[in-house]
Amino acid sequence: MSDVPIEHEQPEVQPISDEKSLKYLDFVNLATIQLLLVFSKIYDLAKENSGPLKPGVDSVENTVKTVVGPVYVKYHDVPYELLKFFDRKVGDSVSELDRHVPAAMKSASTQACAVAQKTPEMARSVANEVQRAGVVGTATSLAKVAVTKCEPSAKEFYSKYEPVAEQYAVSGWRKLNKFPLFSKAAQVVLPTAAYCSEKYNGAVFAGREKGYAVAGYLMPVPTKKIAQVFGDNQNVVAAQ
Repeated sequence: MSDVPIEHEQPEVQPISDEKSLKYLDFVNLATIQLLLVFSKIYDLAKENSGPLKPGVDSVENTVKTVVGPVYVKYHDVPYELLKFFDRKVGDSVSELDRHVPAAMKSASTQACAVAQKTPEMARSVANEVQRAGVVGTATSLAKVAVTKCEPSAKEFYSKYEPVAEQYAVSGWRKLNKFPLFSKAAQVVLPTAAYCSEKYNGAVFAGREKGYAVAGYLMPVPTKKIAQVFGDNQNVVAAQ
């Protein structure tokens, strides 16, 4: 008998059609294939270096192929079918989520992505400003810009809600003054609070006179107005 070299049949790789392709979980399939290839290479390397144990390894391998081969042929598509099933479920969830997300949120997400893309340009401009004016100068200029933009809105907000805040403060003060312990504690605490407020206001005004930029952004405590509001309240309570 002539020795005829046995050629191992290579399995044909069938191209995956659009119907079988995965839309969301394709990375799982690719990772599994890569893992199997790595395991196959490790197994072949270990088999080639098994030395005298190689015949036993071949015998066990043939037995496993004989037993497992038919089962593999019958069920080898099951994992991929399960993966397709989960891929469809992921697709349904994504479609349902996309249907319920408000258009405003989608627009905000798009704007956020656009801002994130512009972040490197903003960082470079700030870095150039730091090189030109230094850290302190840059921080001061950025703070001035922020104050210029926010100050009108802050003043409008303050003018609208200051009377309401005063009303609630006076009402709360009246209720607390009905408790004897609070009245005695207030007589001790209020002079200290007034003293600290005067010290704070003095530091703010002194900083402004010396030209400190930070002092320009600090608001003094309106001690006179507070005294007037709560003084009028005390007169009302005494009259009652």
